[in-house]
Amino acid sequence: MAEYFVFDIAESLLRKLASSVYEEASRAYHVYEDVQGIKDTLSIVKGVLLDAEEKREQKHGLREWLRQIQNVCLHVEDILDGFECQNLRKQVVKASGSTRMKSLNGFKVLPEWLTRMSYLKMLHIVNCPQLLYLPSGIHRLTALEDLSIDGCAELCKKCEPQSGEYWSFISHIKRLSIGETREGHILFQMQSRVRQVFVGLLVVKHVIESSNSSSSSSSSSFFLLIFNNVDYFLLHMKFAYFLCVLIDHLCNFLHQAFTISLFIAESLMAKLASRAFEEASQVLGVYDHLKDFEKTLSLVQAMLLDADQKQEQNRELQEWLKQIKCVFYDAEDVLDEFECQTLRKQVVKAHGTTKNKVGHFFSTSNPLVFRYRMAQNIKDINKRFDKLAADRHKFGLQIIHVDTRVVHTRELTHSRVADLDVIGRDHDKEKIIELLMQKKPNDDDTSLSVIPIVGMGGLGKTTLAKFVFNDKRINECFPFKMWVCVSDDFDIKHLIIKIINTVNDLASADAPPLQHNLNMLDLEQLQNQLTNRLFGKEFLLVLDDVWNEDRVKWVELENLIQVGAAGSKILVTTRSHSIASMMGTVPSYILEGLSLEDSLSLFIKWAFQKGEKDKHPHLVNIGRDIVKRCGGVPLAVRTLGSLLFSKFEANEWEYVRDSEIWSLSHKKVDILPALKLSYDLMPSYLRQCFALFSLFPKDYEITTFEIILLWGALGLLTSPKKNMTLEDVANQYLYELQSRSFLQDFLSFGTYYVFTLHDLVHDLALFVAKDECLFINSHVQNIPDNVRHLCFAERNLLGSLFTTKSVAVRTILFQDDTIGFNGETLLNTCVSKFKYLRVLDLSYSTFEIFPRSIGKLKHLRYLSIMNSHNIKRLPNSICKLQHLQVLKLDGCTKLETLPKGLRKLISLRHLEITTKQSILPANEIVNLSSLAFLSIQSSQNLEFIFTGEKFLALQTLSVSSCQNLKSLPLDVKKFPKLESLVVKDCDNLDLELWKDHHEEQSPELKLKYVEFWDLPQMVGLPQWLKKTTNLLHSLFLFNCDNLEMLPEWLSTLTNLKTLVIENCPKLLSLPNNIHHLTALEILIIQGCPELCKKCEPHVGEYWPKISHIRDVILEDSDEE
Repeated sequence: MAEYFVFDIAESLLRKLASSVYEEASRAYHVYEDVQGIKDTLSIVKGVLLDAEEKREQKHGLREWLRQIQNVCLHVEDILDGFECQNLRKQVVKASGSTRMKSLNGFKVLPEWLTRMSYLKMLHIVNCPQLLYLPSGIHRLTALEDLSIDGCAELCKKCEPQSGEYWSFISHIKRLSIGETREGHILFQMQSRVRQVFVGLLVVKHVIESSNSSSSSSSSSFFLLIFNNVDYFLLHMKFAYFLCVLIDHLCNFLHQAFTISLFIAESLMAKLASRAFEEASQVLGVYDHLKDFEKTLSLVQAMLLDADQKQEQNRELQEWLKQIKCVFYDAEDVLDEFECQTLRKQVVKAHGTTKNKVGHFFSTSNPLVFRYRMAQNIKDINKRFDKLAADRHKFGLQIIHVDTRVVHTRELTHSRVADLDVIGRDHDKEKIIELLMQKKPNDDDTSLSVIPIVGMGGLGKTTLAKFVFNDKRINECFPFKMWVCVSDDFDIKHLIIKIINTVNDLASADAPPLQHNLNMLDLEQLQNQLTNRLFGKEFLLVLDDVWNEDRVKWVELENLIQVGAAGSKILVTTRSHSIASMMGTVPSYILEGLSLEDSLSLFIKWAFQKGEKDKHPHLVNIGRDIVKRCGGVPLAVRTLGSLLFSKFEANEWEYVRDSEIWSLSHKKVDILPALKLSYDLMPSYLRQCFALFSLFPKDYEITTFEIILLWGALGLLTSPKKNMTLEDVANQYLYELQSRSFLQDFLSFGTYYVFTLHDLVHDLALFVAKDECLFINSHVQNIPDNVRHLCFAERNLLGSLFTTKSVAVRTILFQDDTIGFNGETLLNTCVSKFKYLRVLDLSYSTFEIFPRSIGKLKHLRYLSIMNSHNIKRLPNSICKLQHLQVLKLDGCTKLETLPKGLRKLISLRHLEITTKQSILPANEIVNLSSLAFLSIQSSQNLEFIFTGEKFLALQTLSVSSCQNLKSLPLDVKKFPKLESLVVKDCDNLDLELWKDHHEEQSPELKLKYVEFWDLPQMVGLPQWLKKTTNLLHSLFLFNCDNLEMLPEWLSTLTNLKTLVIENCPKLLSLPNNIHHLTALEILIIQGCPELCKKCEPHVGEYWPKISHIRDVILEDSDEE
């Protein structure tokens, strides 16, 4: 349920509000006190949120209160996002790259009528060198509280305290700043070559009473007056002033009651909405409002932990949390605006020009419009938040400031099911194997035997099937074994494609399958493909997790796959007895729950490290009571064991045993109580990360690579500690989730893992992310108004996005890879409706020229245009996306050039490119100061990548399918942080020639991770690897057909932990001293027939030297 994340959002907002960026921005915008008020309020609210969330199931009013609190918090998030965007823009505008500017020196006198503005409170005069006099009646401005004069040498002398001739007329003013003011210094700190820049600025806040009304009501307004001869406008002041009007006849204008018409140059008229300036007077009140809001925000966050714990029994509290969350999101978007401004300011400071500044000044993002808009947003959020915070008393929420939920982690595990990992299923395994190996009386009978395994969710049907699938007897009986996860999508074509890919994987299992070509085939063509692969072969097909009850579909699939030899079998796992009866040709095998003793053994295995159990007999007794509540369901037992791992306080175990969640009715939502309990005790920072898994379909293989990018783009990762990266933080999150048994089937693919979720865990993710994340398929197409993250099963389902009323969408992803997608229509919709979009997938699009409108999505963090095979150019406007962290251009084989100004993407951390260029624009890429990951793929014309540039932040470099690439000049001075290197399918690359301008370099890189793929020219390892002795911990060698030997110096890599060698058939030996690699934990050798024989356990000649290694995995592909 979406309101589960209210506490997390509040905590995130408080972290932002506490940062120096927002403190500086709020002071600069005169909203510091408002911000502090929001912070204080949020702290108080946060303190009771956990209590509220716990009680909400019992009280409908509390749920409503939480929903309102949520809405306010989301709005706060929007406000803070606004601050961020504005700060980025200001940084872009601040720096000057040009020195030719026109002088503004025509301002010589202040008009006498100025003294008739009896409500004037602020007067700033900056850099008007020819201004010599103040109006003679200035002493009549009794309401004037703030007078600042700078850059007016003669006038400043006349206003000097005590001695100046104007002193007696202005000494009554509370705040006087004469001379070197901070604003003037910031505004006009130019390069020495800049000619005279004289801007006359007059900021006025006043009240005009209606001459036609006797009431005391008044209208407040403020002005920035620029008089005569104004050719260019420069706004470099620290968030302080606003351009409101450019006129010659201000007197006539001032007599208009209640209406302020704002005139500037004609070029501004079309860009500035009059209503924005009519209400501009509200802006100067933002400071107080933001302070109030921060107080409310602090209050709300302090209650969120309590609300979270109480919401289960209180529908009103659930609703309250939903509203809180919505406000949080809105506030985050506003704060993001300020961050965007900051980033843009940084860009222009480094790369901008005067033209940039003037363009910014005349745009809708200039400070007047921005400050007005932010003021309205902040005030609106304040009202919503105050109301929600006041409602907290209805739910009796307590203030809890600290989230004490912690987690203890284990190392990631792999997907192989070892005998020791399965408890209490030996009898079941033998029975299933017996059924599979039974022969039919008639040898000519080629009909398929279908054996169903039936049992409730979480009993371990899939684990048992894997246990059987990997047994040596089954390997000997069935030459072809195939495993297909069916889940709830029983689409015949998709299933046939999965089966074909599984057959293909029997020959090559070093990478996940690609389905592009198969997707283009019709059903008949797919059947021909399948027949060619299986005809006359005895096979075993496992159909895991079947939900289809349509007999017609099953018969159609059965007929299509009935092409094997006699004795072929299908093993089915399902929860449904009716499905088992429909598909099975033998009686179903009914899987029962574990016995109490087996359950306790499994629990102890996951709750204690080896040898710890005997030290804590009192905990074992409590554990026995906990296990009884699990009903023999292994998933529940394992989850709670993981939850209590390395916890030795009895009260923590008793809390799990005595939790109220066991007594709640879960039939309505079908959520396993043990999983929900583990989720409830999950640290807040993990909750939203876990909820994102609901964007993927059941049984989907999720890559750590992609989920880490997604978490980062959505701001779900906490700031890394010293010597850590965001990737390190994300990996820690994955370890924590895996330690709770929420993730399973981890399989390593070198630089990343692939994993899945148990379907019951996926159900939990769907439950907690309800109305927050939505996976759209043929069964679910309507988009609720509050949904923020969307993933489409197919691109032809986009119609619902075009018609939805929702404007809160932050994520748009796709699961299919259909070629021919019209991305322009989607982009236009995003620009018009989803201005706070963070993640956008436009891969496989058909456009040749990418639309310029992409530059309007200023909050975008993640953009994929990968495999858009027709695209030739990218607009320069893409470089306006200063927030962009991930840009994927790989597979764009017709891309002629990268956009100019790529260096302006100062937040870019991850870049994947394919280009037709022969040389990369290194001067652009090298200036990407945050770039940590660079992948260059399928760039056939590329001969050189780097020519001596320094990449100070780059941590991972991947180069693949660049057939003309000749060298990679790398050394530690130019790549000081490079830790991971992947080189794949670059036939002409000489890895021994690390040259830069024909001079040999000594790399001495600080590499920790190295992969070499598909390099036929590599006979031995490059010598420079030897210099990574003290750092390298992972070395992967794939498909190097001519690799003949591993050097003896390999045994000096004392920190090497993982060595993987696959499909290197000419490799016949290991280094003699490989036993010196005492840190080596994983050795995998596959597709190396002779070497595998020499490493066989107990009999191979190398076994004595490798037997100390924890995991030795040998697979000789010739035996398949």
